[in-house]
Amino acid sequence: MFLNIILLIAGLFLILGGANYLTDGAASVARRYGISDLVVGLTIVAFGTSAPELTISIISAVTGNSGMAIGNVVGSNIFNILAIIGAVALARPIKVERGIMTNEIPLVILSSAAILAIGSSQFLDGTAPVVSRVSGILLLLFFAIFMRYVFSRATAPDTDTQKAAETATVKVQPLWKSILFFVGGLGALIYGGDLFVDKASAIASMFGVSDAVIGLTIVAAGTSLPELATSLTAAVKGNSGIAVGNVIGSNIFNVFLVLGSAATIHPLPFGGITIIDLLVLTLASLTFWLFGWLFGHRTITRPEGALLLAAYIAYLTYLVLQSL
Repeated sequence: MFLNIILLIAGLFLILGGANYLTDGAASVARRYGISDLVVGLTIVAFGTSAPELTISIISAVTGNSGMAIGNVVGSNIFNILAIIGAVALARPIKVERGIMTNEIPLVILSSAAILAIGSSQFLDGTAPVVSRVSGILLLLFFAIFMRYVFSRATAPDTDTQKAAETATVKVQPLWKSILFFVGGLGALIYGGDLFVDKASAIASMFGVSDAVIGLTIVAAGTSLPELATSLTAAVKGNSGIAVGNVIGSNIFNVFLVLGSAATIHPLPFGGITIIDLLVLTLASLTFWLFGWLFGHRTITRPEGALLLAAYIAYLTYLVLQSL
């Protein structure tokens, strides 16, 4: 037990340190080549911080543990919106550009609605919900469309994104140093995330917590710690484009790429993942979008961040009570 706790803390330090270097390296490369923080957050950083989810979901699919594969994606996306956006907004209110509100966040809602539709087959046609290979291929096609859109934004960023990029303070490092920071930070994130998840799951098992709760909470939160650390670090440093883009890109990557890849390898029955979990994800996505428009001027305020965190705590409480 003591060794597991020590390694758990070590994994957390690796995640935090890796997030700092990853953010610095990615932002420096973006400045050097005139790429907006938003595009970097939606692609390179989002893919890098989604690597733990991709690894775990594919391994789970290959080994036949479909509940872990789907639970990891659903739980991570819920954590990304409710916990990460909530925590970042508490640390510093998040200014959301108009382009993000009208283009990127609706794609997050679409990804949530897609997995909700797939998981609702029991109510729609009376069959057990499963992410089939056909569904997996369709999700990958959605991902290809998303990437085409992102690269079009890279060549013609909107005015709001350009203004946001200009206001962020970023030190441009030599190219070799930026790459070293990025690769080293990404490596620390992935290794630290894996170490954290492994030891957290071991500790939870010792206390008799069910596999379903572990998948939707500890594994999901653990694999999302890179996103949390990266977004918090980016927000504190004034890179709101990376902070928001990382969460948005990660959620889209998780559904379209991670779940699509895993299901293409092996069909994934939903198992212990219920319609309630899918509805929470969809409502969280809608709330994220609504909070951007309401009250503040395209700003996720501190009170809204507190509400998002409270909603995540309520969801965790529900999961624990259901597992008793």
